[in-house]
Amino acid sequence: MEDNPGDARSILEMLNENDKAHYNIFQTNRLDDGIKILVKDHFDLILLDLCLPDSEGLDTFNIMKYNAPDLPIIVLTGLKGDIFAVSAVGRGAQDYLVKDEINSKLLENSIENAMKVSTGDI
Repeated sequence: MEDNPGDARSILEMLNENDKAHYNIFQTNRLDDGIKILVKDHFDLILLDLCLPDSEGLDTFNIMKYNAPDLPIIVLTGLKGDIFAVSAVGRGAQDYLVKDEINSKLLENSIENAMKVSTGDI
């Protein structure tokens, strides 16, 4: 879930650069819309911005984790050393990525590691 169209587009482009994996992507800009989609479809992973129009900070992660307890969540943040992102990892997020520092390789590695952890392959 990402509410900034530029950030969402950038992440989608990075995901499409991955030659090893193909992703089916659903993007929403509100937490409540993301939760509604989770009920209807099967997902393997969530990329979650902590600052959305209808939720902010650690509450965003807590609500999503409550609604998708078995899915790995990678938190996206605009701030380096974001206390909420670090806290989210302490509460069960697989990783956090700073939006201005993400590149396709870093995103790919984070997703691969999160998937390995969630399936017990690590």
